[in-house]
Amino acid sequence: MTNLPPPAEELRFLDAELRQLDVRRATLLRRRAWLVHTLQATAARQPALGPGTAPVGPPAGTGAAARRPEATAPGVQNVLLVLGGVLLTIAAIAFTLVSWGHLGIAGRALVLGALTVGALGAPVALLRRGLRSTAEAVAALGTALTVLDAYALHEVAFPGTDGAGYTATASAVLAALWAVYGVRLGLRHPLPLAVATAHLPLLLGAIAVGAGPYTLTAVSLATAAGGTAVALRAALLPVRIVAVTGALGTGAAGVLSAGWLCWSASGPGPAARAAALLLVAAALALVAGRFVPRPEISVGAAFAAGLCVVAGAGGVLRVTVPGEWTVPGCLACAIALLATERTRLHHPLRQGLVRASAAVQGFAVLWTLPLVAGCVLGPAVRGAHPWSGTPRDFRDAVFAGLPRPPYAGTAPLVLAVVAAVLVVAGHRTARRPAVTVAAPVLGWAAALVLPVVLQLPYAAGLVAHAVVVAAALFFAVRLGRADKRPSPPSLTALLLALVTSVGLALVSLASEPATIAVLGTLTVLFAAAGLRPGPAPFAAPAALCHATALACAIGASAGRPPHHTALLVLVVPAVAALIASRTGGSRTGGSRTGGSRTGGSRTGGSRATVPVEVAGAAAGLLALALAAPEPPMLALVLSLCGAVAAATALRPERRAAGWAAAALFLLATWVRLAAWDVAAPEAYTLPVTGPALIVGLLRRRRDAAVSSWTAYGSGLAVTLVPSLLAAWDDQHWLRPLALGVAALAVTLAGARHRLQAPLVLGPGVLALVALHELTPYLAQVVGALPRWAPPAVAGLVLLVLGATYEQRLRDARRLREALGRLG
Repeated sequence: MTNLPPPAEELRFLDAELRQLDVRRATLLRRRAWLVHTLQATAARQPALGPGTAPVGPPAGTGAAARRPEATAPGVQNVLLVLGGVLLTIAAIAFTLVSWGHLGIAGRALVLGALTVGALGAPVALLRRGLRSTAEAVAALGTALTVLDAYALHEVAFPGTDGAGYTATASAVLAALWAVYGVRLGLRHPLPLAVATAHLPLLLGAIAVGAGPYTLTAVSLATAAGGTAVALRAALLPVRIVAVTGALGTGAAGVLSAGWLCWSASGPGPAARAAALLLVAAALALVAGRFVPRPEISVGAAFAAGLCVVAGAGGVLRVTVPGEWTVPGCLACAIALLATERTRLHHPLRQGLVRASAAVQGFAVLWTLPLVAGCVLGPAVRGAHPWSGTPRDFRDAVFAGLPRPPYAGTAPLVLAVVAAVLVVAGHRTARRPAVTVAAPVLGWAAALVLPVVLQLPYAAGLVAHAVVVAAALFFAVRLGRADKRPSPPSLTALLLALVTSVGLALVSLASEPATIAVLGTLTVLFAAAGLRPGPAPFAAPAALCHATALACAIGASAGRPPHHTALLVLVVPAVAALIASRTGGSRTGGSRTGGSRTGGSRTGGSRATVPVEVAGAAAGLLALALAAPEPPMLALVLSLCGAVAAATALRPERRAAGWAAAALFLLATWVRLAAWDVAAPEAYTLPVTGPALIVGLLRRRRDAAVSSWTAYGSGLAVTLVPSLLAAWDDQHWLRPLALGVAALAVTLAGARHRLQAPLVLGPGVLALVALHELTPYLAQVVGALPRWAPPAVAGLVLLVLGATYEQRLRDARRLREALGRLG
């Protein structure tokens, strides 16, 4: 026997089968309509054939695909209906505006009434026949005719009525009529059109009665509230889209108007009324955000509500408290919004209010930015006029030649409060690393501008900024991690300390004692911080830079010329070299066991080696620049720099510094010779040739494979070539003789040791010196010869060379091989 399912299960099964049959039937009907349209198009393109004659064409299945229609039947239908409705509407408008005066009152009413009733009643019959698209088109014509009816009624029956008031009434009546009409017939377009028109009556009515800006703003917000309610309750998508668009437009207009009224009010009363409107807008946004299904829209609505609340409170505070307290008042309101985080409010709404609070806090920080920027960049102007006199107070010292921002008295409070909020909120946020960096920066900014805002005395302001530097360095040391790279908070504190120290040093240039005291204090502070491995790569070079500036200040204070101050500045490179020698190359726990290396990580001291050496090199360059106008002192400074470089080269990892030491010593020798007015080139070249030849000799002793060109070529060329150039223009016999003897000695030494470089350079120089000495006699001989002798000699030489070309090539090849066998 067959087990029959329960009635409910069987009913569900039958419904599913019927739905599948409906879907399949709809698919087949669409396919049939397309095939009919294709066959009709094919028949229209072919010529008429006689009865009983089969059409000639491509095979079945190919022509239809090649002649596939570009538009579907429903698309063509919609185009025709829309175009017909538009044309009828235009005709009705033209009839109403142009041909209206040719008919009497009865004729006018009869024509428009008949057209309107016919256009609005025709969709009923069309819907019964299933012609929904045609019904929509005819109904659209009817709605357009109702607008024309309202216009005609005003022109005939109410010609003296105010236009705004009549339009408000007509739009309300039309909106209600269209809404009822659309709901009763189930048409699509009347409902969105009714919702769009419903946004006009209140605004137009308020304008008609001469309402003020506050009433118009309230009406805009009320209209936005109605649009929001429709958008939340409507089921049709077009209605929701129109309602949301209208609500956003009228709501934005109301909020902007209320904000302008609040912030431009001249008294507490008008400001309070505008603030109340902003609170209404905020409540409307919160209600809308609570019932919107999408969380991101709820967050945006709550964000706008929070901004409206703060804007309203700020507008009231602007007219009730002094101007510099307006921003702190807005900041207090923004912080109060954070209390909603602990309420049972909808989560997206809480999130939006918190974001609004963060945005207001950001605006408050931006308000303080001109003052902070002035405190950081203002001291740079002081550097153009050092030691010009002690200012009246610290603000005059910082803002020397710069405009002072207004209403800046509460800027430190704003910065400190925002920093405290970040510190408190940092424990509950996912962006804790960013908060741990932003909060110290804001706290530093508050401490930086506080002496300026309080207009402290000049000395007290310097002490306050020095305390800021010391505090930043203290936190950098405490937050730093030993033997590791500095953490973000530690690095932030170090950078803040550096920025503050630069500004403090520039501000101290107003007074001579202050400059020396501040630079000395900064040197000590950064040197103490540089003893710890974490901040050492930043603090140690900063200490050296401040020490360099201190040396220059001491020299200038003592009345010494710049080239004497250069000797004092040279103390900094010496100290830098000493520090680098103590920290460079140090390793912790480095050992090799069983072929594997354990430990070996560089400490913080080794990370500070390169920055310390760079700072020392910069100080050395400054010393050279200071001593440049005086050659004797420049020579001394160059030699001292060379001594520092030579001491650095004693370290195994800095052997390359020996080349710099040699170059500095050589430059010192040359500068000293130039100061003594020595013009002989040998005095400049021999100090290079001697050490170069000694180095080459030692290198060939360690490595016999080194070429003689590498070992001796540069050393010999440095002296022989400049001396040869000088001897060529020398009219005396001493230099050519000495150069010839030296070239002969080089040649004999090369022949003795079979070295290629001396055997090439020595004979070449010796031959050129001999040619120089024989030049006068050759000139006499040439002058005594007849004119035909040189061409004859040249021809004879060419003949001889041509005759013995092969032999000469063989001899040249043998000579090259012989030279190649030399060292």
